[in-house]
Amino acid sequence: MRKLMFIVSLSIASVLFGQQEPMYTHYAFNTQSVNPAYAGSRNVLSVTALNRAQWLGMPGAPLTQNININTPLANNKLGAGLSFTNDKAGPTNTTGIFGDIAARIKFGPHGKLAVGMKVGMNFRNSQLAGLQTDQPNDPSFTSNVQSKVMPNLGFGVYYSNRKFYLGFGAPHLIKNKLDNNANTTERHFYAIAGGMFNLKKDGSIKMRPSAFLKIANGAKPQLDLTALIYVKDKFWVGPMFRTSDALGVLAGAKLTDQFSVGYSFDWSYGVNTGRYNGGSHELMLQYDFIFKQKGKIESPRYF
Repeated sequence: MRKLMFIVSLSIASVLFGQQEPMYTHYAFNTQSVNPAYAGSRNVLSVTALNRAQWLGMPGAPLTQNININTPLANNKLGAGLSFTNDKAGPTNTTGIFGDIAARIKFGPHGKLAVGMKVGMNFRNSQLAGLQTDQPNDPSFTSNVQSKVMPNLGFGVYYSNRKFYLGFGAPHLIKNKLDNNANTTERHFYAIAGGMFNLKKDGSIKMRPSAFLKIANGAKPQLDLTALIYVKDKFWVGPMFRTSDALGVLAGAKLTDQFSVGYSFDWSYGVNTGRYNGGSHELMLQYDFIFKQKGKIESPRYF
C-alpha cells in the first residue's frame, strides 16, 4: 500500500506540480533541449538521441525519449534545429515537437555569442480515472483529463569558445492550462555552464566540469554538477550530483570521429525512491555528420 501511495503521489506531482519538464543526466550533451541558442554551435550537422528510464522497476515512473537535430547555416551565422520528445510519467504522456533558430556572431578572438528562439507544441494526454488514492472519490481523479494541444515558445542566449561555454534558456514561456481546476504548466528557467581543461600538458587527460541550474515556480531550485575525466579524447567517466535528489556516474566513449555513446546511472536519495527501484538509467547516442570537403572541421568537438 505504501508503494502504491507513493506512485499516486508521483502521478499527482507529474500532472499538477513541481518539475514538469523532462530530466536528463546527460544535460551537457543535450543543451539544445533547454536552450535554442545552442543550435548550430557544433559547426556540423549533429544528431543526439537519449533514452532515460527513471526509477527503474517502479510502476508509473518517468520514461523519456528525446532526439535533437541541429546544424549551422549561412556560413555559421545562423543555426537551426528540431527537437522531438516523448515523456511518460504516471498516467500522463506528453509528446513534443519544436523547431529552433539561432543567430550567431563572433564575440572575442575565439568565441561566438548566439541568441535563439524555440517554437512548437506539446501533445498531452492524461488518464486519471481509476487511479487508487488514499482519499476515496477524490474529485481530481474521478474523470479523465482530455487530450490537449499546447503551443509554446522559448528563447535562449549561449556563448562558447574553445575552453568553456555559458548559457541561459527558457524553452517554454507560455503557461498552458492543464485541466478545469486552474492548474497550468509552469515556466522553467535554466542556466548551464561548463568547460574543458588539460590535466596533463600533452592533453591526453582532460577534465570537463559542468553545472546546470533549474528554476521553476512551485519547486526548489535544483543544481546538477558533473565532472568528467577524458582519456585521449576517446573515453570519459565521472561523477554527478543533483541537489536534494540524486547522485551517480556517467561513462562514455567516442567510437569514431563522428559517433559517441554514453551511459549514466543515478540513484535518488532525496525522496526515498531507492527503496523501491533500481535507480535511473540513461543512454546517449551522438552522431556528427562531418563533411571534410567543405573545409577543416575542428575535431574532436566537446560542446
